Amino acid sequence: MNSLSGRFLILTTVFVMLAEILIFVPSIARFREDFLLNRLERAQIASLALLADDMLAEELEAELLANAGVYNVVLRRDEVRQLMLSSPIPEPITKTYDLRDAGPMVLIGDAVARLFTPENEIIRVIGEPVKGAGLLIEVTTDSMPLRMAMTDYGLRILGLSFVISIITAFFLFLAVRVVLVKPIKSVVGYMQRYASAPEDARGIISPGSKVTELREAEEALQQLQTELTQALKQRERLAQLGGAVAKVSHDLRNILTSAQLFTDRIEASDDPLVRRMAPKLVNSITRAVSLCESTLAFGKAEEPAPTLTMVPLRNVAEDVVASEQLAVADSCVEIINNVPQDLIARADPEQMFRVLMNLVRNARQALVASGNPGRITISGCTQDTNWCVEVRDTGPGLPPKARENLFTPFQGGVRKGGSGLGLAISQELVRGHGGDLVLTETGPQGTTFEIRLPRGEGAF
Repeated sequence: MNSLSGRFLILTTVFVMLAEILIFVPSIARFREDFLLNRLERAQIASLALLADDMLAEELEAELLANAGVYNVVLRRDEVRQLMLSSPIPEPITKTYDLRDAGPMVLIGDAVARLFTPENEIIRVIGEPVKGAGLLIEVTTDSMPLRMAMTDYGLRILGLSFVISIITAFFLFLAVRVVLVKPIKSVVGYMQRYASAPEDARGIISPGSKVTELREAEEALQQLQTELTQALKQRERLAQLGGAVAKVSHDLRNILTSAQLFTDRIEASDDPLVRRMAPKLVNSITRAVSLCESTLAFGKAEEPAPTLTMVPLRNVAEDVVASEQLAVADSCVEIINNVPQDLIARADPEQMFRVLMNLVRNARQALVASGNPGRITISGCTQDTNWCVEVRDTGPGLPPKARENLFTPFQGGVRKGGSGLGLAISQELVRGHGGDLVLTETGPQGTTFEIRLPRGEGAF
């Protein structure tokens, strides 16, 4: 009974029974009317014997009345009421029913009232004679035979209705199992087989139902399974790539650590130019070692939580500009640091450096690829609830595909050969601060990214 077809069987039986009950009420009213009309007709036929012979024996008159099922018969001809047959009435007449002008609602009301009146009553029934044999015919009779006949008729109607409902429901049950339940079970079977091995494309459902709704469900399931299988394959490739990156980062960290030792010796050089450039080289190698270590940590878990301190953002931007100036020496790209000296924000300096470096590098590469001179401006301000840092360029703008998958790893790359990881990592780092990285403008006039860091004391 918990199955779809079982519940459909029960509901069908119930609804058919309700329909039969709605049919039963007017049917029982019609049966009552026919029963009373039959009594009037039989009484009229009995009265014909008196028309043939004015004097009838009491025994014959009693037999005629008994066969008609009435106590007396009154016939009106030419405005004159005539008592045709009569016998003693055991009780007073309680109700009178005129069948000549009774409407459907009156007949239904009288029938229902009679069914719910178990006591016997003497009733008067008035109707029109058959074949126009007078103006009216009136009889007096008991109500109990009428009620018993109505009850017997009602029970037979209800029993027949119940049998019809069961048969109808059974065939509908079979039809539902064939048309709906079997295809649904097939879809469920596909889902179960796919769930056991979602990476296996052979488990993807092939739509084949001829029912429109089920066909739409199968097509939606096919699309979902196809996308999920592709996502799982991509995730597996990303996991493999992550393992490879972790290994490369491990070896690269060792190499950079050795390079760091050599730069320590370079700092002791007497050459003024070398001594001036050595600290920047040391800082760059230190950040590279830190990035390798962070990459190894990322392969094990998530991006490490930021270490929040009050950081002068202009100093961070200055380091980014100094690092990128080396790459723009031979190009017509100008990098300007307009971050105010007094802009101090709660942030992790190393992670903020990585975020700004990614944004500035993306802008620089876009300008270089366009072949036109351009400018990159880093600016900042303090708002009511946020510290904001903007990276604006005068480049060609982002293409539509890049805007659609801007922060999606391996899909948001703009430059040919780019991985699309830079912006995804940057957004993750900013969100780790409780802030957000948003694209505020892009087009032929240039592109602007905005870093928003919350100023609240409970911000993280």
